[in-house]
Amino acid sequence: MSMSHIFRKSRLAVSCGILGVRISCRFIFTHKMSVKQAEFADTNGFESKTPFLIGVAGGTASGKSTVCQRIMEKLGQQHKEQTERRVVCISQDSFYRTLTPSERLRAERGQFNFDHPDAFDDKKLLTILKDILAGKKVEVPEYDYITNSISNRSHTIYPADVVLIEGILVFYFPEVRELFHMKLFVDTDSDTRLARRVPRDIMERGRDLEQVLNQYMNFVKPAFEEFCLPTKKFADVIIPRGADNLVAIDLIVHHIWDIMYKKRPVKIANGCNGHLEVEDGGSGRRMSGSSEDTLSR
Repeated sequence: MSMSHIFRKSRLAVSCGILGVRISCRFIFTHKMSVKQAEFADTNGFESKTPFLIGVAGGTASGKSTVCQRIMEKLGQQHKEQTERRVVCISQDSFYRTLTPSERLRAERGQFNFDHPDAFDDKKLLTILKDILAGKKVEVPEYDYITNSISNRSHTIYPADVVLIEGILVFYFPEVRELFHMKLFVDTDSDTRLARRVPRDIMERGRDLEQVLNQYMNFVKPAFEEFCLPTKKFADVIIPRGADNLVAIDLIVHHIWDIMYKKRPVKIANGCNGHLEVEDGGSGRRMSGSSEDTLSR
């Protein structure tokens, strides 16, 4: 199926003025990955494979997790057993560092900055990602938002074809950023993000309204502008409106489908200012051809 036919089918409008999906003028499938993924024997009892690593960044409550969920749903991975999944997702929140006693007290009062790079154990994240790229089975800890600490529970990540890593600062640390084969930035309006964060933190994380608003104004918003937003320039694909951007999700799913089934990636043509700018026409139609029967909405 030609690229022009895919675009017609999806009702994509190429526009210089409205940014829907920005794709760098190059292969999305970078030089870091060969067309055929390497597979080799592993000592932990599972078939080892070098996965395609995708970073998903964006501000708080921008829809990063939802974008990852949509991708997994469309690829039919959401309800598979962990050992059978070919696409898995990991949250950067699992790599918050252990707080000191004084930091824990400040966190309980909503006075600790969890959006600052120093709040994360980037070395541990780097080690886990390198193990994943080496085709190893890894244990990823679970973070407890109520107690602001790493819980005793963890979940096992088995070798997979595609691994999604989502978090506010996944592009901030250079050594981590260089590991990604594709980088997505979920770009959502700040008012929308705040409107999502307030009820989430109150209902799911046991915060009160005053604490949530104070934390947002004193820590979350300044940290986003200083640390998260500047990493947008590293993204290969920028997704406005997050999971509501159906065309962007379908484009990414189509590319992941090609990776999973070892097809040669499609080269995207130039658009305005060296980027392809795609406006979501709201049709929500699939962009793929051979995968259309499988990618369920």
